[in-house]
Amino acid sequence: MDPVTVAVVAALAKLSDTVVKDAYEALKGLLQRKFGGEHGVAEAVSDLEREPASAGRKEVLKEKVTAAGADRDEEVLRAAQALTEKVRGLAGGEQVVHQVVTGDHNIVAGTGDVHVTHGK
Repeated sequence: MDPVTVAVVAALAKLSDTVVKDAYEALKGLLQRKFGGEHGVAEAVSDLEREPASAGRKEVLKEKVTAAGADRDEEVLRAAQALTEKVRGLAGGEQVVHQVVTGDHNIVAGTGDVHVTHGK
């Protein structure tokens, strides 16, 4: 999952915290200003807000972020990183690791709530 989608998903569970909410709103506003409705990124974020547990909504957000190029935009990536750090900084905050592994026959291991997506 790209860093923008990771940040949004991690933040949705912690929006009751003012620090997270402020960073989340900053990222959401930045996405709206940069991409508007052209690529549907902001709409996908809003849809995920309504159904934060939906795997399908997460995938749609991921697709829209990639299609818009938000996962390659320096300003957006900085805002996503800032949001992820705010979530991590909370007591009991989610630890989010974004790792990209390339090549053949990769082995991935983890403990706890681990989600591995395999694809090209």
